[in-house]
Amino acid sequence: MLKKISVNQLTVGMFVHGFDAGWLSHPFWRGKFAITDPAKIAEIKSCGLQDCWIDISKGVDVPASPQPAVADPVRSARPSAAPPTPVALEDELKQAARLRARSAQAMRHLFSEIRLGNAIKEDECAQLVDDVVGSINRHPDALLSLLRLKTADEYTYLHSVAVCALMVALGRQLGLNESQCHEAGMAGMLHDLGKAAMPQDVLNKPGKLTNEEFEIIKQHPVRGEEMLRAAGLVSEAVLDVCRHHHERFDGKGYPDGLQGEGISLLARMGAICDVYDAVTSDRPYKKAWDPAHALSQMATWEGHFDVPVFRSFVKCLGIYPTGSLVRLSSGRLALVLEQNPTELTRPRVKVFFSTKADMPIERKIVDLAAGNVADQIVAREPLENWNFPYLNELWGADEGLLQANQG
Repeated sequence: MLKKISVNQLTVGMFVHGFDAGWLSHPFWRGKFAITDPAKIAEIKSCGLQDCWIDISKGVDVPASPQPAVADPVRSARPSAAPPTPVALEDELKQAARLRARSAQAMRHLFSEIRLGNAIKEDECAQLVDDVVGSINRHPDALLSLLRLKTADEYTYLHSVAVCALMVALGRQLGLNESQCHEAGMAGMLHDLGKAAMPQDVLNKPGKLTNEEFEIIKQHPVRGEEMLRAAGLVSEAVLDVCRHHHERFDGKGYPDGLQGEGISLLARMGAICDVYDAVTSDRPYKKAWDPAHALSQMATWEGHFDVPVFRSFVKCLGIYPTGSLVRLSSGRLALVLEQNPTELTRPRVKVFFSTKADMPIERKIVDLAAGNVADQIVAREPLENWNFPYLNELWGADEGLLQANQG
């Protein structure tokens, strides 16, 4: 059982489970360890840390006036200590497009350096995660939507950035503080680093992998953890997500077959974010799923995900995530532009086509949560039923990406 205490309450015999701060805030390469001598307590206090989590099932408890224990330091929902200052979607879209371009280049360079055996640059990774956290805080729909747009050449690199952004957004939904969101983002950014050690012909194969090839690819979580551990730069939490983001809640995942809450919360989050971005991205051998379809399908995969965390993920993205094609009760088709946090089934959309007249109509933004709007979503509209080549243009993605490339 975990308990949050002040570092001033630490005593020899306690087992430290983690610190209430990001991994950059302390020098301990292991986030979980037993306190065997007073020198370790002095070292912890010297770092300026205020609080930590102890596991009283593995070590001694606080001798007096214990604080209430909770099942998990980041699982329980609680408000953020520093509410973000939101901006308009249109404003953040431009910044998010520039961040998308810069992060793709940075991740391509990182993977290249890893393949060459060079060291990971801690400050560059941390700054990139900070930028992602900032964008998600200002308006999550902008960056998350742009990161779904990937060419085959970009997938490996932008997938890491997308999982980083999704982890940050989910962390906010679960109530993580800013330093915890940063750590979740770092875990997402580096979760697939082991793929840099995989044979490129297998990794980029434009078709279904053979059983032998799949066994090779299944080695990437372990290889990634080994490389990060050798670099000695990241926390145990980040290492854990790298190794265990392919574990399943029912114990049928890999590499260790962990089950239930034997999988850390961050790794359970990583499993959801990793799969969602993969199935909503175009791949050489598979077309992307519509975001709403992806969520509906993932919800049917019994035993795959932690159900409460997945529900929080759905709440984070919305029942109809940004970029979803939907049919309204009026018979019009619309593209979801952004979410209304208090009205999950009533997002802000852009109508552009009449199914009754079978023709395009004047494009118009409609806030379905507005009191004077009677039109509502009646169904998700499968993309394969239509041949719309301009959906990205409808919410400004093409314009944003073009400005980023020109800038």
